[in-house]
Amino acid sequence: MTTFKEKIKAQKNKVNKMHNPSRPYHRTEIDLLFSKVKAQMHQEALIRGGDGRALYTDCYTGETLRGGDRYDYEHIRSSESVFMAYSDRLTNAEIAEVVNCPENVAVTLRSINQSKGKMRMEDWLANATNLSNHRINVALAKNALTKADKGIEQKVKEILSR
Repeated sequence: MTTFKEKIKAQKNKVNKMHNPSRPYHRTEIDLLFSKVKAQMHQEALIRGGDGRALYTDCYTGETLRGGDRYDYEHIRSSESVFMAYSDRLTNAEIAEVVNCPENVAVTLRSINQSKGKMRMEDWLANATNLSNHRINVALAKNALTKADKGIEQKVKEILSR
């Protein structure tokens, strides 16, 4: 059984971890949880596919993607941008929860993900060449961004209320 003194010490340790905005960005916790999220998404896509091949819809084009296609699991808002925004309030494990919330993880063609790199999606979308080269559905892409932002905000509120 945990004593009151131990609880206070644990809380202080948590606060110290949470309020160190200068700690360096790293992806260890994010990637561990991302692997689990991707495995779950793949299982759900196999069920949707119904024929042993995963079935996805590209979050930026609306195109159907099947197992064997060149696709990537995508953080719509990058893990680094989420880390930078919340490192003053959340631990690395909590940031991993935020980054990997269902609204912020989707599937897109590998060529889109590689072209976008670490760019903010709004900046990438502002380049007309990206839109035409990758057949981006702008309304769908903006909807994915809005959904990701709302999911991130909701997850942060949930974590801070614990």
